[in-house]
Amino acid sequence: MYKRIFPLPVILLLLLFTTRLALAQDGLPELVRQVKPSVVALTTFDSSGDALMTGSGFFIAPGQVVTNLHVLRNSARAEVRTLDGKGKIFPVIGATAVDEEGDLVVLSIDMPADRARPVELAPALPDEGEKIFVVGNPLKLEGSVSDGIVSAVREVPNVGRIIQFTAPVSHGNSGSPIFNLKGHVVGVVTVKVTNGQNINLAISSTRTSQLRAGKLRPLTELSRHGRTGDSADPAYRNGVESLWLGNYDTALGFFENAVNKNPKRADAWIQVGYCKVKQGKNDEAIRAYQQALTLKPDSADLRNKLGDAYYYAGRLQEAIESYKEAVRLRPDSPEGYYNLALAYEELGDYSSAGFQARTLQKLDDKLYRKFLSERTNK
Repeated sequence: MYKRIFPLPVILLLLLFTTRLALAQDGLPELVRQVKPSVVALTTFDSSGDALMTGSGFFIAPGQVVTNLHVLRNSARAEVRTLDGKGKIFPVIGATAVDEEGDLVVLSIDMPADRARPVELAPALPDEGEKIFVVGNPLKLEGSVSDGIVSAVREVPNVGRIIQFTAPVSHGNSGSPIFNLKGHVVGVVTVKVTNGQNINLAISSTRTSQLRAGKLRPLTELSRHGRTGDSADPAYRNGVESLWLGNYDTALGFFENAVNKNPKRADAWIQVGYCKVKQGKNDEAIRAYQQALTLKPDSADLRNKLGDAYYYAGRLQEAIESYKEAVRLRPDSPEGYYNLALAYEELGDYSSAGFQARTLQKLDDKLYRKFLSERTNK
């Protein structure tokens, strides 16, 4: 019988992989113990003192907790309970930063600075298939832990990257941090738009890192005003929630409603273009993006999206011109160079593709390696 003999380097690599995997699994309980004091249970109350909602959150700085904005809906006051030791309850003073599109809020907590255990945010997006775990308070079961993997990472325009994951979550997990196996937060759970079995969504922690503290706002002000201006439009809001779930046909109907009501709303035109691309209607997407450009001519992100529509329509030279404009507007952003490298590669101009790729490598090695893998797969 033929017996296959593996080379020694292959055997060593297999041993290294299985050893690391075992260490990661064996080390998970210790990692949970390390990060759990950074997580809090959140309870909100109405003006009569009756409990309204429960949620989760985590410290990003002493006395500063991140959670979902929708957890604070209609609340007059709120409190957090820490998960260290037996835990202790501290009152919420108000909000110092609000991100309506991202459904995020930073709460100010009245507590000693040394009681807070801030977490570290991951510097990059997780990979699909990457192991993660969630610590939160589903159904008032404080400090519950669940694990799974990252199923997908996709974009929602004007919101950012959305992470789909398999770790089980329930009501009360809203605002829970998603940790990688380094103990870094890669995302914030949002339960409000999920459906189906084991289809759970979170917003990337890169959105959290962009929150900037401002004037302290009382919770009653958040509840009273909620979403304001264009963000209060239910058609647009429903469209964004449909995008979270990848329901592009449904989302398009909402966004077209929004632009019909307000043709000067650039973000809604961008969403129309994005949905059209997902439907394969690239010429219609180009027209929507061009309409948005009349309202936001200096948006590098919009130039990249218009370039994508040209790219998928097979209009490579026009795609390249749009990507070049994106790079001119944002020379420090790797996305434009990545797009240029792919477009030149598709055009057969390998010299120009290599030049753009080398610039990309200096800015974002992970995205550069993605380009190389896509180039190899052609």
